[in-house]
Amino acid sequence: MNDRVHGLDNGLTNYGDRDFARFLRRSFARSMGISRELLDKPVVGIAMTPSGFNNCHRYMPDLVEAVSRGVLAAGALPRPFPTVSLGEVFLNPTSMMYRNLMAMDTEEMIGAQPMDSVVLIGGCDKTVPAQLMGAASAGLPAIQLVTGPMSTGRHKGQRLGACTDCRGFWAKYRAGSVDSDEIKAVEGRLSVTAGTCAVMGTASTMACLAEALGMSLPGTAAIPAVHSDRLVAAEETGKAAVRLIESRLTPRDIITRKSVENAMRVLLAVGGSTNAVVHLAAIAGRLGIKVPLSRFNELSDETPVLVDLKPVGEGYMEDFHVAGGMGALLRELRPLLHLDTVDVEGRTLGERLADPIDWVDRAIVRPFDEPISEVGGLVALTGNLAPDGAIFKRAAATPTLFESEGRAVVFTGLEDLAARVDDPNLDVRPDDILVLQNAGPHAAGMPEAGYLPIPKKLAQAGVKDMVRISDARMSGTAFGSIVLHIAPEAAIGGPLAAVRNGDRIRLSIANKRIDLLVEENEIKRRLADHRPPPAPVRGYKALYRRSVLQAPDGCDFDFLSHQADAR
Repeated sequence: MNDRVHGLDNGLTNYGDRDFARFLRRSFARSMGISRELLDKPVVGIAMTPSGFNNCHRYMPDLVEAVSRGVLAAGALPRPFPTVSLGEVFLNPTSMMYRNLMAMDTEEMIGAQPMDSVVLIGGCDKTVPAQLMGAASAGLPAIQLVTGPMSTGRHKGQRLGACTDCRGFWAKYRAGSVDSDEIKAVEGRLSVTAGTCAVMGTASTMACLAEALGMSLPGTAAIPAVHSDRLVAAEETGKAAVRLIESRLTPRDIITRKSVENAMRVLLAVGGSTNAVVHLAAIAGRLGIKVPLSRFNELSDETPVLVDLKPVGEGYMEDFHVAGGMGALLRELRPLLHLDTVDVEGRTLGERLADPIDWVDRAIVRPFDEPISEVGGLVALTGNLAPDGAIFKRAAATPTLFESEGRAVVFTGLEDLAARVDDPNLDVRPDDILVLQNAGPHAAGMPEAGYLPIPKKLAQAGVKDMVRISDARMSGTAFGSIVLHIAPEAAIGGPLAAVRNGDRIRLSIANKRIDLLVEENEIKRRLADHRPPPAPVRGYKALYRRSVLQAPDGCDFDFLSHQADAR
C-alpha cells in the first residue's frame, strides 16, 4: 500500500519514543492472537452499534462478521469497535438529543484509533446520520452499511409493518373502533423480525439517502435485514473499504453540493421522512454545504413522487427491494440528477446508471411520466410564524387542508399536551389548528411530538386529521397535515411563543406560508415578556442546550459545524 504509514502504525500513542510506542502496540496486539503477518496489513475499522436497547441492530454481530470476511479477503485487518447506539423508542427524552453525542463518539474514535478506512454499520433512525456526520468530520475514507428493514407481519390477513400500521391501529383504538384485546394482539405482530421500520420512515429514508449521496454500495439500501443478500452486501462493503484505502476517497470527495441535491431529489421522490431534512442539513453542514430552503422548494416542485410505499402509499420496504430498489428509482430520476457525482467505488452516477437493470415493478416504482404526485413529498414553509422556515409533508397530508385558516388551540409544552388533549372539556373543533410550543431542540431536544393526537372526543366523532403545528419533529412513519420544525423555536423567543388560544392562523401550501394573523406590534409585545425554560446544569444535556443549533442548520452543535472549523 505504497510507503505511507498505515495499519497499526497510524497515530501512535505518544510516550516520547515512537519506536517504543510501536513495539508496545504490536505487543498488545499480539495478545489478541493476531499473527505478525496480519499486524503488517492495513487496518479497516468497523464502527459497530449493537445494544440490548436497539432492536433494529439485533443482527449486528452477523454483519460485523460478514464485513470482516470481506476485509480479510481483500488483504487487510478488520478491527471492530463500539460506539454509542441509539434505539429510537428506548431513549428519553428523545433519540434526537443523543444523535450529536453519537456523531462525536464516531468522529473521535475514527481519529483516535489506528485505521486506514472505516465501515459504519447502523440502521435505526439517528444512527446513520450520526455516523455520516462523524465520518465527514473525521476525514478518513469511510463507507456506510445499513442494517436493513424488517419484513412484514400479518394480522387477520392484513400485512403489518412498523411503524405506520402501529399508528393506524392506535388511532382506531383511541377512536374506540379497536378494542383492548385486539390492540394487544397487534402489538405482537407489528415488528416480527430484526431490522429497521418496514416502511419509508426515517431509517429507510436515510438508508436511501446514504446510497444517493454515494456513501454506500449501489443497490444495498433496501435489502431486508433477514435476507441473505444483506450479508453478501456486508462482505462486499468490507472489500470496498479496503479499496478505499488505495483510492483515498474521503466523505469530502463524495458528499458535495451536487450529491446532496441528488439526495434531496431522492427524499422528495420517495415521499420520505421530514427528519431527513434536518439530518441532511447536519451532514452537509459538516462540510460547509448549505442548501437554502428556497432551493429545496425548487427541487420539490420539479421532483415527482414515484415510490408507492407507506406512509405515503401502500407498499413496504421489502416490496421496494424486489421492485428494483434505488437502482430503479435513480434511473427514473436520471434527467434531474447530477450524473458527475462520485460514489465510494469511484464511479460516477452516470456510469452506474448506464448499467442495465433486469426488471422493475411499476406498481411500486412508477415511471417518471406516471407519478403518484407531480411534485415532491415535502415542502418548506416560511411566514411570520416561521421566519427561518418550517417543513410540511404534503405527500402524507389531507389535500383539503392545504389551504386552511383556523383558531389556535395552544399547548404550552409536552406535559400540557398530555394533560389536556383528551380532556372532554377541551374547547376544540375539527376546523381548529392544534399548536404545540416548547418542543424544539433547546426546549426538549426536539422529540417526535409533532404528531399531536387528535383530541379523543373528536377522534371518537370520526375526525381523522387536523392541521397541527409545532417546533417539534414527527416520526417518518407518521402521516397527517402537520407543520414541523418551526424556526426559530418558541423556547428561544421565536414567534411560535407568541401564539395564544383563539388567535387565527393561516396555512397556505400553494404560497408555502404559515402565518399568525396577529398584528406585528402585538406579536412583539407578547414576545417582550418571553422567558426561556430552565436549562439543565450538568452533563451532556447542559452541553446540548448551550450548543445546539436550530432545525435549518441540522440541530448540530455550533462547535462541530464547518463554520467552527473555519474559526
